[in-house]
Amino acid sequence: MARREELTPRGRAQLEASFRTATEAAERLVERETGLRSAAGPARAEVVDRGRWAEVNIASFRRLLAPVGARLAASPTARRALSPPSRAAAGVEVGLLLGWMSGRVLGQYDLLFAEGADETGGDVVYYVGENIAQIERQHRFAPEQFRLWIALHEVTHRMQFTAVPWMRPYFLGLVERGVQSSPPDAKALLESLRRAAAELRAGRNPLADGGVVGLLASSDQLATLREAQALMSLLEGHGDVVMSKAAAAEVPDADRFAATLHERRTSAKGAVRLLQQLVGVESKLRQYAEGEAFIEAVTAAGGQELLARLWEGPQLLPSLEEIRQPNLWIARVAGDRPPAAVGPAGSHPSA
Repeated sequence: MARREELTPRGRAQLEASFRTATEAAERLVERETGLRSAAGPARAEVVDRGRWAEVNIASFRRLLAPVGARLAASPTARRALSPPSRAAAGVEVGLLLGWMSGRVLGQYDLLFAEGADETGGDVVYYVGENIAQIERQHRFAPEQFRLWIALHEVTHRMQFTAVPWMRPYFLGLVERGVQSSPPDAKALLESLRRAAAELRAGRNPLADGGVVGLLASSDQLATLREAQALMSLLEGHGDVVMSKAAAAEVPDADRFAATLHERRTSAKGAVRLLQQLVGVESKLRQYAEGEAFIEAVTAAGGQELLARLWEGPQLLPSLEEIRQPNLWIARVAGDRPPAAVGPAGSHPSA
């Protein structure tokens, strides 16, 4: 097992300065590659430790789930089910899960926290310093290159949400619809188990598409989940393609970084592999691959002009089926007559 990296105050200060520079450079490169320009101004880079990363995500979860908590609090049945011991047990489980994840995350653009619910947060790109320093040491990565490479991916995600004016409310609407759906009843749970059994009989992993959430989702929740999966596949694939192109001249070791982290993600075995499946890590890995293939197919069919149509509005987003069969989206969209204003507000032609 790799030794846990402990950052000294000096090491943290050096990382913070390095990531400020990397984030600024990444914004210039992403803007040049995509033609997207953030309407929210420059990104703010923040180097955090694992504990702070977990705190930020807990704050996001609380904000996200506040309407659900209010609804449950008004239900006598839910109040009985959510007894203090049950809430305490759930809190421990979430804490353990975030603790495990905090040891693997390198960077994150926190979309939920970015809306400014907390004055100490707001539109921040987070970098988990301990994890980055550990990987750099373990694999002897060139720090400046590796940090720019990480920043390119996270800044691309920020650009997707801050340069495309409808993207954030659309995404948050999907999330809200998913978490506010009624929890599955006994009949829905039985249907979920039947669906899982059918997947197993067909030789497929029932956890593959969405982890335990996808396995236990009701039909309505499953439809929303598929919409979210399609969007995340698009954004992750677009992020990977942009990162690769933007890094071509600036990060000579990019292919090595990508291969090493891919091996890190896919080599898990035993209990760790099962945990990855349960929380949806493996479905996220497939999102990268499917989304990247979709972006490349669209670009090959119509170049940047066709690719730019993705940002016109939610009606032109691909479905999950179209992500997996790009020709369906290309056939649906390529023949449409473009509206008068193409592309997101504040965008300019790709360089």
